[in-house]
Amino acid sequence: EVQLVESGGGLAQAGGSLRLSCSTSGLAVEAFAISWFRQAPGKAREGVSCISSDDGSSSHSTTTYADSVKGRFTISRDNAKNTVHLQMNSLKSEDTAVYYCAADTRGGLEVDEYEAWGQGTQVTVSS
Repeated sequence: EVQLVESGGGLAQAGGSLRLSCSTSGLAVEAFAISWFRQAPGKAREGVSCISSDDGSSSHSTTTYADSVKGRFTISRDNAKNTVHLQMNSLKSEDTAVYYCAADTRGGLEVDEYEAWGQGTQVTVSS
């Protein structure tokens, strides 16, 4: 059974940083694209960042970011720990949302592409 568990959310001030983690089990994380999504109150869930699979044949993975977080957020993967991180710097009040990680063999930032989801972690940025 595939399980994804997010952690690292909390309260931060505008301009501050948080590091989210997505711990996975039941899958080889290097064989899957792992993405972060977020959902603010009253808004649709949106893609934030994705790291592609590297299927173990190379260390090359591609990363994708939503325009709203480019230059501020960094996604990375630790294959040995089956974990994906999202480093969030220069936080803004508009980053406040519940953040979810999701896994898929294909990747991308489309919500409908993903079937395996974590339970989410709350990020609140105060201005």
